[in-house]
Amino acid sequence: MNKFSTSVFAAVLLSAVSAVAVAAEVPASLDAKNCKAEYPKASLINEEQGDVKMSFLVAADGNVVESKLEKSSGFKNLDKAALKALSGCKFKPGTKDGAVAQTWTKVDYSWKL
Repeated sequence: MNKFSTSVFAAVLLSAVSAVAVAAEVPASLDAKNCKAEYPKASLINEEQGDVKMSFLVAADGNVVESKLEKSSGFKNLDKAALKALSGCKFKPGTKDGAVAQTWTKVDYSWKL
């Protein structure tokens, strides 16, 4: 093999390894159309709006095992309502190496009046 062939081979091999690593885990997903949070009354009165960023650990059966607030909307009522409502939703489970498995997934929720 000459120098050019060796570097092309290494680049192809690296690409293949990266593709396998990326394809090994697919996070759980949520159908946001079927899972909505109720706007907190106090937030409606105060005209609060914002985006909440959350992470959910979803079991192989699609139920939420754990939830975390990643970024606040700036309003505690909106953050709590989003976490509570989405934690009760059924997710499509993620996969690891092609098999259904417990995975973390990120969800952004927007509160708009």
